[in-house]
Amino acid sequence: MHYRSISDMNDAIVRNLHRLPRDIDLVVGVPRSGILAATLFSLTANIPMTDLDSFLAGKIYTSGVTKRRAALDRQASDMRKVLVLDDSVSGGAAMREARNRVEASGIKADFTFAAVFGLLAQHEETDIVLEVVPHPRMFQWNFMHHKFLAQCCVDIDGVLCLDPTEAENDDGPAYEKFLSEALPLFGPTRKIGWLVTSRLEKYRALTEAWLAKHGIEYDRLIMLDLPSKAERQRLGVHGSFKADFYRKSDAILFIESEHQQALKIAELSGKPVLCVETHLISYPDALSLPSLGQAARNLPGRLREINSPDGRKTAIKTVARTLLGERGYETLKSRVKRPA
Repeated sequence: MHYRSISDMNDAIVRNLHRLPRDIDLVVGVPRSGILAATLFSLTANIPMTDLDSFLAGKIYTSGVTKRRAALDRQASDMRKVLVLDDSVSGGAAMREARNRVEASGIKADFTFAAVFGLLAQHEETDIVLEVVPHPRMFQWNFMHHKFLAQCCVDIDGVLCLDPTEAENDDGPAYEKFLSEALPLFGPTRKIGWLVTSRLEKYRALTEAWLAKHGIEYDRLIMLDLPSKAERQRLGVHGSFKADFYRKSDAILFIESEHQQALKIAELSGKPVLCVETHLISYPDALSLPSLGQAARNLPGRLREINSPDGRKTAIKTVARTLLGERGYETLKSRVKRPA
């Protein structure tokens, strides 16, 4: 699976600024995802932007106070060099429609049609493709609306809803209340193949009721058949339980909430795992071309993060988990939190 995050999109735009015309007056985003790409380009290049519908109606977005200059305050009719930008191109239908609408409008300008990501280096519908991303592929902005969800295993806590707090996770009344009232996170718009969760089997009815309440469709719900939270913690089988099912299934991707769990599931299952905490894919072979390519793309961002306070905290946690193991790390964390 080839995956690109919003950070990857921004990096692709910045890396390829030299390939785009330098005298662009306006960037026009193709709804909806192209508006995200257009916004990133507009902020980086400090030029006006709008969406395709607004452009055809003669409207452009106003700029913030910190970005104001004469060029940013012009009317749409003054724009002579226009970049029409979409997030991706595959079959080309969206870009063809954009071209046809622009042509039918009769607006006189020099248009360049581009996509950040393309299935090929060149597409008939675009003048420029910034980066090739072949099939199968997913993007951060569409991974919960993708047809591949039918072939995915998906975690629940931390993906479909918020994780329970320590107080809520009591394996009793507070936890039952959480299961009924958990706040939703990523809402899928397609049927999921398998929901695979470390929630205990005894909470199936409450879990099914919450899923029905939020309109989440799925083929199967796989839960951990153990008597208690204490037994689950004693065995430490969160990752191995998920990995075992994933390995035996026909699923092509596991969508997991937590980074260390994602690493373990990938290692034990021999299959890729997408982590929503990092928006990175963990590959079973760290030296595979997809894994190396992802590491190279994200190296600048990781270097920036390590120099921030939150980044240093994350790095310390990663080292602690590596040295102590997951159970040792959790034991240490519980002792640190324990009041004197």
